[in-house]
Amino acid sequence: MSSEFGDGLDTAVHKAFTRPAPRTAGARMRYLVKQHRSTRTVAQLLGVSQRTVERYVKGQIKKPRPELAARMEREVKARWQPQIKAKARKKAATTDGIVINIHARMGYQAPIGSTDEDRIRHLTIALPPQHTARLFDAKEQGADEARLKEITAEALKEMYFQDDGRRAGSLEEVRINDVIHLEFEL
Repeated sequence: MSSEFGDGLDTAVHKAFTRPAPRTAGARMRYLVKQHRSTRTVAQLLGVSQRTVERYVKGQIKKPRPELAARMEREVKARWQPQIKAKARKKAATTDGIVINIHARMGYQAPIGSTDEDRIRHLTIALPPQHTARLFDAKEQGADEARLKEITAEALKEMYFQDDGRRAGSLEEVRINDVIHLEFEL
């Protein structure tokens, strides 16, 4: 299952890395073994045999299967530079906020007499720290894609549709449907 909003937040944080993550299969496997201090633990994590892990570490295998390569990349990125990731999240959630670039079909619920028909919109909005903190907190607590989409819609409602309280006070709900493009940037 694709996680556009969750993956988008992760990608934005990964851009804060100060050093590139290991790229080759052997380097990734050595990094994971160093992190977990055991080839057996890494083998269980990746769903391969302990011998396979040992062969990658020694350089006897160089090209992993595509699904194993994807698992290795995901596990390395999840563990790469945790302090840098934490610092970037904290800075975005307390002072800087996050910029969202979204191209999607959006609709809203408003009182009778106004048009609430979905329209394709392309928005680039700077979300303030309080909305950014809600997004990162929900992601940390394991919120599903629907909840992240809902939090983003609430932030867009307040910052774009209501212009931070200056208009459209009777707007009840904003819906994000059919996401064409989504990108977060710190």
